[in-house]
Parts: sequence; structure tokens; C-alpha cells
Amino acid sequence: MRTTTPPTALTIAGTDSGGGAGIAADLRAFFASGVHGMLAVAAVTVQNSVGVEGFTELPVSVVSGQIEAVATDIGVGAAKTGMLPTAAIIETVAQSARTVGIGGADGSPFVVDPVAASMHGDPLLREDALEALRGKLFPLATLITPNLDEVRLLTGIEANDREGMHAAARALHAFGPRWVLVKAGHLHGEADCVDVLFDGAEFHELPAERMATSNTHGGGDTMASAITAALAKGKDVPSAVEYGKWFVTNAVRDGYPHGKGVGPVSAFWRLADDPHLD
Repeated sequence: MRTTTPPTALTIAGTDSGGGAGIAADLRAFFASGVHGMLAVAAVTVQNSVGVEGFTELPVSVVSGQIEAVATDIGVGAAKTGMLPTAAIIETVAQSARTVGIGGADGSPFVVDPVAASMHGDPLLREDALEALRGKLFPLATLITPNLDEVRLLTGIEANDREGMHAAARALHAFGPRWVLVKAGHLHGEADCVDVLFDGAEFHELPAERMATSNTHGGGDTMASAITAALAKGKDVPSAVEYGKWFVTNAVRDGYPHGKGVGPVSAFWRLADDPHLD
């Protein structure tokens, strides 16, 4: 009988009714990484493998209530955000994080994944939310994890090569996060997928094979969640990001078709060696 609590991680994000991304992907990555996952739902989407038909944000009191309920009772070893659709929700998450000791100089690690649109291009933010991300949430973040489309929305920089990714990382770091991870998954012109990690002084490159697959739904959520899990287990940021890169690379390799559109990346690869499940 287990008598100790595993490390804990909290996701503050939106749902995906198709189960490929959002909180569903976050909790899978948490579990597969050996941490106890908790959740604060910020929005409910109506979506499947083809696209997002709509979404509804939850009242800010419900969002803050979920965060504070789990933090004051169970404790949060690390936290991450995903879809936070409005400025009001972003501001509420920032205030709740400060209240319970998530992020900032002295709080538990805080990964901000600035989800702005689905992989199909469907918007997941109201128009007022980008400035709130930059001004309210980024200064609390241990790490932010934008993809290149999100980089363009947040900075105006079209990062079409490694030099552009470096420029974007510098611009994003100026908003106050301790670390910036610019992901290269959408840079399809390069043979390898080389993400760039920046701490304000040095760049670290994380290469991986770029796989020919269309089953990539939830990849960003999965990577950010795996990083968060590693931080909850006490890893430093570079080690946690290396783990997240390794985890998502395997998850993309093990992705599967699902519905009529884009299939999800898969955490099932973590079960591949279990003889009881063959």
C-alpha cells in the first residue's frame, strides 16, 4: 500500500471534447510521467479531430476557486497553463497564482503555454487576451513555451529560421519569464525539429527528428505537461525541457489516426513494454 503522495502538478486550461489536446492531453502526460495530475478548467471547447466549433469560458470565480481549492489542500508541486481565453481569466489566474505561491521568484515552478489557436487555425483567445498574457502572466512564468504561430501573435516576429527564433526568444524574454522555449514544430522547411531554449543570456538548442506524420494533435500540450511533471519532480529547467522534448518526440512517433481529421500524439508508448497489456 502506498503511503506517500506522488509529486503533484496542476493544469489550468481548456477541455477538448475529442480527447486529443487540452486538459485530456495534460493529464495523460502527467500520469505517464509519474505525477498526480490536478485540473482547473478555464474553458470548454466543442471540437473534434476536424476543428473547433466553439468554446465557452468559465466564470472567473470558478477558475480561481479551482486553483485555490487544490493548492490550499493538496499543494501544487508545479503548474502549467493552456487555453486561457480572455483577459479576465488570465488576470484571475495570475492573481490566484500569486495568492497560493505558484510562479514568481519564490513560488513553485510555473509553465505558461500561451495557447492562442488550435492546430487547425481556429482562434482560442478573445481579442483582449494577448496583452494580458504578456503583461500579467509572463512575468510570473518559470518558462513559456510558444510555437512559431504564437510567437508571431505575441511579438510580431516571423521566425522562419534559427536566427528568427533567437530574435523571438529575446523579445519574449523581455516580457519577464525566467526562461523561453521557442518550439520549431511549425518550421517545416528544416529536416530536424530544433527547439531553442533561452535564459536571457545563453541559447540551448534541442534537436530531434522531424517525423512525417499528420497525427500531431496535442503535441504542444503534451510537451508542456511533461516539462511541468519533470519540474514537479525537482528537475531544473534545462533538464525538464530535455525530458519534455524526449517525451513528446516519442509521443509523436506513436501518434495514431483518430476521426476524420488530425490524430493525436500518444502517451501509449509509455505502456509498450508492459506484458500484461499485450
